[in-house]
Amino acid sequence: MTDPNRPPLTFAFFPEVATFEVTSDDIADGATLANAQVANFMGYSGENLSPQLSWSGFPAETKSFAVTVHDPDAPTGSGFWHWLALNIPADVNEFASGASSTGELPAGVLELRNDAGTQGYVGAAPPSGDTPHRYVTTVHALDVDRRLQFAFPRDRSRSGRAGLWIVSA
Repeated sequence: MTDPNRPPLTFAFFPEVATFEVTSDDIADGATLANAQVANFMGYSGENLSPQLSWSGFPAETKSFAVTVHDPDAPTGSGFWHWLALNIPADVNEFASGASSTGELPAGVLELRNDAGTQGYVGAAPPSGDTPHRYVTTVHALDVDRRLQFAFPRDRSRSGRAGLWIVSA
């Protein structure tokens, strides 16, 4: 059910696609995030750890994966991207808790800059007194090989907000 007083969920206007199972030992649909997934700055004293994720039942033709974490409720007009990980090999189906900060991601995985301006996962840090935020964690099964090589920030003076250009080889 949609709430007319809240922004739509991250992929609400995208076409329907097939789904597969994503589970986590660290996060649950509709539950408050644990301190482990909360930021450790801006007055927060969380652990800033990316969540443990496992996925199965994805299409056999999957060539790579991407993982995103987005807060559509952040007061920016476009939400807040907490994590964007690309180039995840098709034979990988799990990330350990904290994999973003501990170097436990598979070789070649590319973590883009989040909306805090850092590379990798950044924990939740909603403004004090704000309504509870939703954090949309998505694993994307892609039909493209792992060929994204690097990313760089878009010129903020032209776009009005942080964005990323992805360059393929």
